Amino acid sequence: MTSWKTKLIHAEVHAPAGFRSLADPTFRGSTVLFPNAAAVADKWDTYESGYTYGIYGTPTTFELAARICDLEHGFRTIVTPGGQNAIAFVNLALLRTGDHLLLPESIYGPNRRLANTVLAGFGVEHDFYSPTLGAGIGALIKPNTRLVWCESPGSITMEVQDVPAIVEAAHAHGALVAIDNTWAAGVLFDALGHGADITLQALTKYVGGHSDLLLGSVTVRDESLWKRIGPLQQVLGFAASPDDCSLALRGLKTLAVRLREIESSALHIARWLAERPQIELILHPAFPSCPGHEFWKRDFTGSSGVFSIVFRAGIEKRRVLAFVDALKLFKIGYSWAGVTSLAVAYDFAGWKARPPYDHRIVRFSIGLEDLDDLVADLDQALHAAMGA
Repeated sequence: MTSWKTKLIHAEVHAPAGFRSLADPTFRGSTVLFPNAAAVADKWDTYESGYTYGIYGTPTTFELAARICDLEHGFRTIVTPGGQNAIAFVNLALLRTGDHLLLPESIYGPNRRLANTVLAGFGVEHDFYSPTLGAGIGALIKPNTRLVWCESPGSITMEVQDVPAIVEAAHAHGALVAIDNTWAAGVLFDALGHGADITLQALTKYVGGHSDLLLGSVTVRDESLWKRIGPLQQVLGFAASPDDCSLALRGLKTLAVRLREIESSALHIARWLAERPQIELILHPAFPSCPGHEFWKRDFTGSSGVFSIVFRAGIEKRRVLAFVDALKLFKIGYSWAGVTSLAVAYDFAGWKARPPYDHRIVRFSIGLEDLDDLVADLDQALHAAMGA
């Protein structure tokens, strides 16, 4: 008779079969079981070889990857443990010593730091270009340029890029184009349809939607790119949590209704702020005042809830900070796109090749609070900080 101690590990009884639910199951596991000794192999491409090791993902991970890939019209998607991890994944997979990289000045800060530190240490050259350059980027492409990054709209300053023009110039010189498509949640801008080779998201943001998970995704347009980037997952050990993937799958089900409500509130709030005498500029892609608005109008199917404002010249930094501090419903913090509205002040003083906004710029992420309550909060904060 089998000992009860062994039965704790090797159970001989099981729950009844046939259970079905609307919820996606969460599969956890590091060890993957093989049917026999001859079948044991450590191969990264689960689509070809089947499951071999938990680090490459469980059915929960691959379910999320398949749905993101379908939404972004790609060939394959890899889910990573975070958005910055996805960025690093693309750079490390496609760049080698002696290669050249181009990034917009508006790029996400950690992507900039990665280029300035890790990639530079590996002998990868890089240059930054104006996010509004468009087809003119061709003049910056060198014989060793392998990758051009886009981020549209750009972090904080919100420039919308002419992605098709950048793609045309890059491809004419044999360079690939990768785009951070997080602001559009992968659905408001068809990055691959507009020519990009790789599109990524911080699923942490709108897909997760509740500020309680960390995930990223990398989606490629064709099999050749899949074969180039896939093996890196095996050697670097990028493993996404199946529990976080489960939350992201849940978040996808409400993404459309959340984006619709957030877009409506953000547009209303941006219009209201545009009428305040303390505000000089609204940096929302749907507004003509935002650099690249014409490309948003041409290429996007909607807008999300992240935008910035620039206070008028002469307003001191202390007043800008006091405005953010006076907000009650808007919280202060990174990692936007949750249900809670956020506000963060920035200071671009001393930054070369950046717009002359200095300390006067504040970025908002609009959540799902009552619209009138958010407007009232902004109004009282303006009065408290500016005396107006």
